[in-house]
Amino acid sequence: MNPTKLDHVALWVADRDGIADFATARLGMHVIERTDAFTLVGADARRGKLTLFAAEGPREPGALKHIGWRVPSAAGELELPDGVRVVLVEGGDHDLDHVALVSGDPEAAAAEYASYGFEAAAPGPSGCPRVAVGGAWIEFHPGDPGAAEKPLLNHIAVLVDSADEHIAAANDLGIEIDDVKDAPNTYAVFLRGPEGVRIEYVEHKPTFSLM
Repeated sequence: MNPTKLDHVALWVADRDGIADFATARLGMHVIERTDAFTLVGADARRGKLTLFAAEGPREPGALKHIGWRVPSAAGELELPDGVRVVLVEGGDHDLDHVALVSGDPEAAAAEYASYGFEAAAPGPSGCPRVAVGGAWIEFHPGDPGAAEKPLLNHIAVLVDSADEHIAAANDLGIEIDDVKDAPNTYAVFLRGPEGVRIEYVEHKPTFSLM
């Protein structure tokens, strides 16, 4: 498995329009696509994005602690509707920096993510174990993710050159395939990752045309 970058974080939210409005006003994003089921926001379709799936509220944090978002200047922490927490990381051009997950065993989770194609990495500013993917990170904070009935986190998506190769690799490794989706712009396989977190390996088709 060889993901090349952190592509998007997908959330189940009750107030996707409120989150999209906040993101466009404060985080340098714009609405890339909106359908009856989801809203896709980001600074650029080929950089890090948020996918906001419409769902009933209230939502529970579950495994998601916060999302790290790079900005040219300023730092701090923001709370968006539905309890979505965004940590601003200074020194970047409106892109995903990291996803912070709650884990019952952060060291073991980081080690297990290596089987899913993520690279070992030294701890970052938080001091928590983390793994790397294309200059961004997944980091693991100690705690109990619980078994939320209405979690915020739908999945974490990484970009790959070939989804079919990752389907084959998952079968070889005995990793559970949760779903396969063939969409107009993308082709993706969803795997059930450590501690139940869904990981999408998404391939951009040659026809990929989102802006």
